[in-house]
Amino acid sequence: MQMSEAPSIHRHELAPPDQSLADGVLAGQRRALAKAITLVESTRPDHQERARQLLATLLPHTGRAIRIGISGVPGAGKSTFIEALGNYLIDQGHRLAVLAVDPSSSVTGGSILGDKTRMETLCQREEAFIRPSPSAGSLGGVAEKTREAMLLCEAAGFDVIIVETVGVGQSETTVAGMVDMFVLLQLPNAGDDLQAIKKGIVEIADLVVINKADIDPRAAQVVRAQWSNALHMLRHASPNWAPSVVTVSALKKEGIAEFWQQVQKYREALTPTGEFEAKRRHQAVDWMWQMIHFGLNQYFRRHPAVREALPGLTQAVEAGRMTPAAAAHGLLKFLNPES
Repeated sequence: MQMSEAPSIHRHELAPPDQSLADGVLAGQRRALAKAITLVESTRPDHQERARQLLATLLPHTGRAIRIGISGVPGAGKSTFIEALGNYLIDQGHRLAVLAVDPSSSVTGGSILGDKTRMETLCQREEAFIRPSPSAGSLGGVAEKTREAMLLCEAAGFDVIIVETVGVGQSETTVAGMVDMFVLLQLPNAGDDLQAIKKGIVEIADLVVINKADIDPRAAQVVRAQWSNALHMLRHASPNWAPSVVTVSALKKEGIAEFWQQVQKYREALTPTGEFEAKRRHQAVDWMWQMIHFGLNQYFRRHPAVREALPGLTQAVEAGRMTPAAAAHGLLKFLNPES
């Protein structure tokens, strides 16, 4: 699929190297997009400032994609499902970006970043862009800069953005709070409807997919009915959409078209009432506050008085000579001595 000519942008806003990078992103150049994401993910202060300027320049060219979050327990077949879906969408004329977040080691901080190897055929499609990133310990199984990476992919002309999360089962609301639709992948042996209700993640799922249905079709249909009953008993997040359950076999490419139909129905149900755009506006404000909290945390840790007092207070808490609350209050007073 040919890319249209890059829209004009204000050339006075960026230094020449970053202006060239912005032009490359808008032209749909994969190398430029990869460099831009790397810049956004950098922790260097000068890189962070450049990234903020780059995103501000590209922001008017974002927002036209459908953003889908996909999560599920390890072994649910997330990568296989995304590859089957991606190939189907490209055949339908779409351009797909996959932000695959790999779990980082809690010991070494390293990450295998193996999602590209699990999406071998999708990697070969010119209309697909796959970017594996380490979670680096972030809650919700998403990398810290996933939101910014989504905007960059949209500016590059990708109209379907998929965020594949770690699927750790903790704070998965993080990804649900940055996408338009949150999809939960399950297996045919996922358990009964009571177990489904107990899982808080189900409450934020807009669609449940029973993958690997070809292994035992009868069991898949039973589990589908159980999950449908469980979802029916829960309070829906949207008055205009009742989460549904579909069965697929990503390996055999079965049920992929039906899944995409559900995605389209979801968007069609929420768009006329303004709920679709309202959801994005609320997510943007939440995003702002998360950045504020992160910035305050960084500022607190870099405060000279805090850095000087922190080791001693930490030892006092560890030795039981001081309560955590008292230590925290003492450190916070450095930011507001009058408190």
